[in-house]
Amino acid sequence: MKRVTVSVDGVVQGVGFRWWVAREADRLGLAGSAENLHDGSVEVVAQGPAQDVDELVRLLTDERAPSGRPGVVRRHRVTEEEPQSGTTHFETR
Repeated sequence: MKRVTVSVDGVVQGVGFRWWVAREADRLGLAGSAENLHDGSVEVVAQGPAQDVDELVRLLTDERAPSGRPGVVRRHRVTEEEPQSGTTHFETR
């Protein structure tokens, strides 16, 4: 199991970015959340099998904008954390 927090800056609020993240996280079977922050960024917390978490991080941070990803990602920061028990689904906030 792996858990990361990804802070994404750019044009990521008001464009369906969190909903896209939730759909991709569900497809990969990940738990966590995507939340708009007051500074205009989006914070994504994802937990699950390491290869699936790594795939979501790649989709979030790839400069070539994977097909269907809304918005524009200009900067990102990935922080790895200890997995938490009780995290079972993905939600948007």
